[in-house]
Amino acid sequence: MTEVNSDPQVIIYTDGGCRGNPGPGGWGALMSSGPHEKALKGAEASTTNNRMELTAAIMALRELKRPCRVALWTDSEYLRKGITEWIHGWIKRGWKTAARQPVKNADLWRALHEQSLRHDVEWHWVKGHSGHPGNEAADRLVNEAIDDLLEKG
Repeated sequence: MTEVNSDPQVIIYTDGGCRGNPGPGGWGALMSSGPHEKALKGAEASTTNNRMELTAAIMALRELKRPCRVALWTDSEYLRKGITEWIHGWIKRGWKTAARQPVKNADLWRALHEQSLRHDVEWHWVKGHSGHPGNEAADRLVNEAIDDLLEKG
């Protein structure tokens, strides 16, 4: 575990989505620490919802320049359970599932694991589309990113 500074906690809300699955997808992250707030977003022409959920968390954690205490909120149980429960078995089995199949999105799981080791992360789940302000803001970023991608054609 990396030494974490005692600066104020960073709060991150992430989301990912696709129009079609697979299809054009986007990811968004809203980050805040004290009075500071930053929004991140991006899109890919052909991807899956799960890949975008993972990408949002990776990109947000990468944005932090030094180790931090982080509360990361996601509406994806795939993301939260994957990084807190399933990943330990995948690593032990050489990135294979319990059924000995290759882990889907292993490239992103490896990147997320690497980023999570840099920080002290508490992983939280929030019900999507339930009116939670942070989650709704992250969802708006996802849709803006997809809209921007589609407008560029």
